[in-house]
Amino acid sequence: MIEGVTQRLLYLQEYSRFTIIHRDLKASNILLDNDMRPKIVDFGIAGIFQKDEHEANSGRIVGTL
Repeated sequence: MIEGVTQRLLYLQEYSRFTIIHRDLKASNILLDNDMRPKIVDFGIAGIFQKDEHEANSGRIVGTL
């Protein structure tokens, strides 16, 4: 399961068209499909950045305490 989550995070960071920062990754935001593969969910507070951006500031504190 850890490897599956790691592969999905790597995709969001490196291989998608945009860089996506989840910002609220926790156990309750990882679901398993019928084949027991992990799926990352709840992108409500995710940050989406252009690939050429090397630094980004969201301007607010978000996530679960």
